Amino acid sequence: MSTADRTVRGLSPADHCAGVATETTRIVTLVKGAELTTPIPSCPGWTLADLIRHVGGAQRWFSALLRERPQVPPPGRDVDLRLPVREEDWANWLADSAAEAAGAFAATDPDTPMWAWGADQHARFWERRMLFETLLHRVDAELSLGIRPRIYRALAVDGVDEFLVNLPFATAFTPKLANLRGARETIRLQPTDVDTDWLIRLRPDGFGLDPFRDDTAAANATVRAGAADLLLLVYGRLPLAAEVFERSGDEELLTLWFANSEF
Repeated sequence: MSTADRTVRGLSPADHCAGVATETTRIVTLVKGAELTTPIPSCPGWTLADLIRHVGGAQRWFSALLRERPQVPPPGRDVDLRLPVREEDWANWLADSAAEAAGAFAATDPDTPMWAWGADQHARFWERRMLFETLLHRVDAELSLGIRPRIYRALAVDGVDEFLVNLPFATAFTPKLANLRGARETIRLQPTDVDTDWLIRLRPDGFGLDPFRDDTAAANATVRAGAADLLLLVYGRLPLAAEVFERSGDEELLTLWFANSEF
């Protein structure tokens, strides 16, 4: 593979907004005509109906935040879902949720300062977050229907980065993150199809991406695979033991990380 083939363009807020529409359309196409009681193996206890309601509800809540642009955490997540009584109408309702999001995107400058639970306190945080919330649940819908998910490399790279950048801020709803402490051990996630990687460092007070990376230094543990598979790994949609992953280094460190880093 040539260097040019391994290079991906970084995604922009416009790409994130367009991606929400694309990924939602894919879910709508999947669920139309499907049995909504179909279980979602990657989301234990969920059915396709639960997935539709969750994705549409998240999109409508994110859209309300973009319209209101709060500067402090809102008191709750209440939003009028306007969910149809008949489940056979839910696919169209989900499409309407994406249309509502598109309207919120069009009316909001991505650089607008506002509260966000993650690292980036701007409207663009919610646009990016909405994309990967939608994409991962598109993957869940495909897995439930026996379809192998496909994710473009640029999207996968942006998704892994979004996950790792925001993960240290997710302690409020992912209490197991408190277990991710160390003595400056490092974990490298290395795509085999893109010229980039991520170096995670565990510290006595927490963890995060290492901003002072030595790209030539060996990590304590490394996981190598295609970018799409790494995205599915960090979100728990593929197990670390899957054959697509090449692992080296400290296995106990990898076990610690992946047992405590999902959100």
